[in-house]
Amino acid sequence: MALSSVAAQVRAADEFIAVTDGMLQNPSDDDWLMWRRTLDGWGYSPLDQIDRGNVNELRLVWSRGMSEGRQQGTPLVYDGVLYLPNPKDVIQAIDAVSGDLIWEHRRDLPDDVASYVGSLGANNRNLAIYDRLIIDTSYDEHIFALDATTGELVWDTEILDYRTHPAIQGSGPIIADGKVISGRSCRRLAGPEACVVTAHDPHTGRELWRRRTIPAPGEPGDESWGGVPFADRRHVGTWMVPSYDPALELLYIGTSVTSPAPKFLLGGAKNRHLYHNSTLALEATTGEIAWYYQHLIDHWDLDHPFERILVDTAVAPDPSEVRWINPRLEPGEVRKVTTGIPGKTGVVYTLDRETGEFLWATPTVTQNVISDIDGATGEVTENVETVFTELGQTILVCPSYFGGRDWQAGAYSPLTGNMFFPLRNTCAQMTASLEERLALYALNVDDQIAPGTDQLGSVYAVSVKTGKIVWTHEQRAGTQALFASGGGLVFVGDANGRFKALDQETGDVLWEINLGSAVSGFPISYGVDGRQYVVASTGPGSAALGSPLTPELRPSSGNTLFVFALPERRVSAQQGAGGQ
Repeated sequence: MALSSVAAQVRAADEFIAVTDGMLQNPSDDDWLMWRRTLDGWGYSPLDQIDRGNVNELRLVWSRGMSEGRQQGTPLVYDGVLYLPNPKDVIQAIDAVSGDLIWEHRRDLPDDVASYVGSLGANNRNLAIYDRLIIDTSYDEHIFALDATTGELVWDTEILDYRTHPAIQGSGPIIADGKVISGRSCRRLAGPEACVVTAHDPHTGRELWRRRTIPAPGEPGDESWGGVPFADRRHVGTWMVPSYDPALELLYIGTSVTSPAPKFLLGGAKNRHLYHNSTLALEATTGEIAWYYQHLIDHWDLDHPFERILVDTAVAPDPSEVRWINPRLEPGEVRKVTTGIPGKTGVVYTLDRETGEFLWATPTVTQNVISDIDGATGEVTENVETVFTELGQTILVCPSYFGGRDWQAGAYSPLTGNMFFPLRNTCAQMTASLEERLALYALNVDDQIAPGTDQLGSVYAVSVKTGKIVWTHEQRAGTQALFASGGGLVFVGDANGRFKALDQETGDVLWEINLGSAVSGFPISYGVDGRQYVVASTGPGSAALGSPLTPELRPSSGNTLFVFALPERRVSAQQGAGGQ
C-alpha cells in the first residue's frame, strides 16, 4: 500500500529506525543514504525494476517546486521519506510516494553572508543522515543537525567565522567512522586557515579534528611553496565530497587550484605548492595524511576535487588504449584502487588506495596541459608551452577552466565493470591577468568548443580493468550528473533540460524527456513498496557555463524536483510474476 504523508509522519515519529554505520556501509537497495549512495562513490543503484526493456514506459508520478537559487542538490531517501537540500540552507522532508511535504527547515541566515562568502555559498549539494539526524553544512559556515522526524534543530556548531575566514561549504558532509566529515572551498580572502577538512561528533557537533590542506612553516610540504609567506598561501580547497574505505579507515578527498593559478605569481612555476590538485588519503580517526598524489601543477584553474571511485579490481591496462602505465604492474593482479576522473583535465587516474602508488592514467577529452606521466613514479610533466611566464601572455589551453569535467558526478556499474562520466569538449584562450574575468585566479578566459567537433557534451564509458574507452555518447548540450542502475541503464541530464536513459552496454539513448530547465541536480533512484522511482531536479546550477558555446539552446531556469516510475499496472504485473 502506498504510504500517505500523514502515515509517513506518524511512522517517522513513532517507528523511526536510527541509521547506523552498518546501514551506511551496506544500505538497503531501496534507499539512497548519501551523496553517491555508497561510501565508495559508485553512484550506483542496484534496483532493476526499470530496465532496458521497459524504460520507455517511464511516467512522471509527482513533481515539486524548490526554493530559488543555485540548485545542485542530491536528495537522500530513507524508508519512504525523501530529504531534499534546497538552495540557501532550506531542507525538506517529503513523502517519497506522494510528494507531500512532511516538514521544512529554513535556516535564519545573516543578511551580510553573501557579501563575504559569495553566491556560490548558496549551493547545497548534499546532506548526511545518521542516527535520527539530518546533518548539513551551512552558507554561514556552521555545521548543524536536525531531527529527521520533525526538522527541529538539535545542535549547531560554527566551523569558521564567515566574516574573517569566508569559505564556501556548498557540498555538505558524509558520515565515516561515526564522524561527520566535510570539506570546503576556501576563498582567496579567507587565508590558509580556512582550507580545512573537519570531523565532528554526529551526536553533539563537537569538533574532533581538522586537517589543513596548505602546509605551514615547519610542516611537511612547506618547502614546496618556494618561500611564499604562509598568509599568502590561499585557495587549496576540498569543495566536493570525500569517499571512505571502512576496512582501511581511510578517507579520499581531492583538492583545488591555488589563487592565483599561474605559479610565476606564487613563488615560481617549478614549485609543487602542496597539496593543491592532489588526492589526499586521510586517516579517519585523526585527519592525518596517510599518503597523497599530486595530479598536476595547475596554472589554469583545472581543479581536482571530484569523486574518488573505490573498487577492488583486476588491474590490466591495455597498452594500446592507455597512455601511461606503471611498468611494475603484473597484468591482471587484483588491487584495491581509487579510480575515476578526479579533475577538470578529463584524465582518468587509477591509484592503489592502500599506498597511493600510481598504476595507470589516460586522457579522454582533448587536453594539452599534461605532456607526460612517468609510469614508474607517477610524476606528471606539464606542457611547457601552456605554462604562463608573464602577465598579458595568452595561451590556448584545453580543457577550459570549467572542464573537461566539473562537479557533475560520474558513476561505476558492477554489471559492466565500466565507469561513466559526463564530460565537455572545451578549450579556452587564457590570458594571465590580474584584472579581468577570473581575477581570483589571475586569469582572463575566452572559452570555445574544442577543435574538431561542434558537440559540447559527452558521456564516456571507461573500463575500470583495462582503461579502454568502451563507448562515447556525444551531444550538443553540456552533460550533467548521472547515475547507473541495476537495470543496465545510465540516467543523465543535460544543460538543455533533457533527462535521458542510456544503455550501459552501448550508450544508445533508450528514453528521453524535456524537463524545461537544465538538469542541474544529482539524479538518484529509490524504491518504496516494491516500486522503483527515478529522480531528477532542475535549476540554473552552473549549467549556464556552457550557454555562450551553445547560444541556440535556451532552456528556462526553474528549480523543480521530478519523480518518475513505471505505470502501476506494469509494477503490479511484475510483482505478480515474481519480480521486484
